[in-house]
Amino acid sequence: MNRQPAVAGTFYPANPQQLRQMLDRYLNEAKSDAKVPKAIIAPHAGYIYSGPVAATAYARLKNARHQIQKVVLIGPSHRVAFRGLAVSRAQTFSTPLGDIAIDEEAVQALVKLPFVEYIEQAHTYEHSLEVHLPFLQEMLDDFKLVPIVAGDATPEQVSQVIQMLWGGSETLIVVSSDLSHFHDYATAQQLDKSTSEAIEHLQYEHLVSGSACGKVPVSGLLKLARDNSLSIKTIDLRNSGDTSGDKDRVVGYGAYVIE
Repeated sequence: MNRQPAVAGTFYPANPQQLRQMLDRYLNEAKSDAKVPKAIIAPHAGYIYSGPVAATAYARLKNARHQIQKVVLIGPSHRVAFRGLAVSRAQTFSTPLGDIAIDEEAVQALVKLPFVEYIEQAHTYEHSLEVHLPFLQEMLDDFKLVPIVAGDATPEQVSQVIQMLWGGSETLIVVSSDLSHFHDYATAQQLDKSTSEAIEHLQYEHLVSGSACGKVPVSGLLKLARDNSLSIKTIDLRNSGDTSGDKDRVVGYGAYVIE
C-alpha cells in the first residue's frame, strides 16, 4: 500500500526542484555544526511561514546523514477525533522527493498496545506529519519512518510509545507542533515565551490546548525527558509575523532539541 500525501502544493511546492531549492535555502540560513539531537520538536505550517524555524532543528542533522536509520514522527490530529494513537498500514509515504519506507515491524509492535490502532483516516490529510518528510529526505540518506498521529492520548501513553521506540543513535524522535494561534504579534510573543519556558522546565502539566496544537505529543516527550533526567532547550522561537511579515494574526513556531 503506497500513500500519496495531500499536502504538496499547499504546504510546500509540488515541483521537486523548487522544493529542494526552498529546503536548501532554509537549511543554509540555519546552518549548524551543533551536536546531533536525539529528539526535536519542530513546527508544521506552510513552509513560507514555519520552514525557517523548522530548518534550525533539521540543520543539526548534518552530521547524522548516514547514522540515523529510523525516524519516529508524532504529530497531532487536525481533522479526525479519536482516542489514543493512530498508525497506518501503508508501506510507504510519498512526497515530491520520493518514497519513504515505513518501519512495518515497529508499527506492528505498537498496535499491540491497547491505546494504539490502525486509523487510516487519521493519516489521510494530516499535514502535521507530512510537512516534516521533505526535511528528513533532504538531511538523511536511507531511513525508515514510524508515523504516528496523536488523538486524545495521555502524556503517559505517548511517553510509553516514545520510550518503546527510543533506540540508540540510529533513531531520531520528531514531535510536530506549532505554538499559539491567531493572536496579535505582541500577545503571541508573550504566550510563546511562556510556553517555551514550560517546555524547557519539562512542565507539561502547564501546557493547554492554546499553548501548542501539538500539546499531546509534546507532553509525552516532556514526560519521558523528565522521567529520564533529560534536558530540552529552545533553539528558535519566532512567529509568522517574523517569517511572512503580517503581524495582525500570527501563529507561533518554536524549535527545541534533546541532545
